[in-house]
Amino acid sequence: MAVTIPFVRDIAFEYGVCEWVSPLIRRVICNNPSGFTFKGTGTYIVGRGKVAVIDPGPLDEAHVAAILKAVEGETVTHILITHTHMDHSPATTPLKAATGNPPAYGFGPHGEGKILAGQSVEAGGDQDFTPDIRVAHGDVIEGDGWTIECVHTPGHTSNHLCFALREEKVLFTGDHVMGWSTSVISPPDGDMRDYMASLDLLLTRDDAVYWPTHGPAITDPHPFVRAFIDHRAERDAQILACLADGIDTIAGMVKRMYADVNPLLHPAAARSVLSHLINLVQQGKVTIADGAAPGPDARYRLG
Repeated sequence: MAVTIPFVRDIAFEYGVCEWVSPLIRRVICNNPSGFTFKGTGTYIVGRGKVAVIDPGPLDEAHVAAILKAVEGETVTHILITHTHMDHSPATTPLKAATGNPPAYGFGPHGEGKILAGQSVEAGGDQDFTPDIRVAHGDVIEGDGWTIECVHTPGHTSNHLCFALREEKVLFTGDHVMGWSTSVISPPDGDMRDYMASLDLLLTRDDAVYWPTHGPAITDPHPFVRAFIDHRAERDAQILACLADGIDTIAGMVKRMYADVNPLLHPAAARSVLSHLINLVQQGKVTIADGAAPGPDARYRLG
């Protein structure tokens, strides 16, 4: 999707280059392209003089150096973390050390949303990150010339936050809504039911532009979000069709549903299919043979 808002000087993904994308927003792209990060992690700098940094990125010395160059002569007063995957939060530690130890804000450590609900999560993500200041849905963070509202959007991870810059009606969407692909929803911390509810939540808002951590700006947000919702409904329908045709394992479903996708991405696709199946079981549309629990090796059938 092309970026059409004014003030965008260059939407090319140049690693280490600080790019102004609006009067209050700069972006620096990390050189960590992959099948999951697209061209790389986009770190955002909000404000002028006294600034917030959103998602410092992975432990990458060159990227941290690029962020520091971008804020040279300024003061980093806040570090905001959308969630704790390894391409988003680990650089918080070196960035804090190099900028006078500003507080890091986040919903909580990895898995926090599930833990608060009394559920356990597997090890994974950035286990070293704990926010200095925990924020929840609706909390407001005020800086010098900017105001950010926290929007809790669990699904991709249970601690995922979006951040709304009120002065520009911009929503930093992290990995909840990316500009190039849908998100992987990997149980147990990833949750399809939560993810769908979080997409529905965005449709109640009037944000004008989304800036995701991966990919270009989304300048017509509601149709984009509706397309994501429709895509997940199509995946549900594909799963039910597989079951109707006797394909009762996740491996078999992935082979059919993702035939045109690089096989290297099939393990991640299998995690999302599992999340869909868990949701369909909760809805009573699917059951599990022999009364087993939902899992990657279970055999499923129509409810």
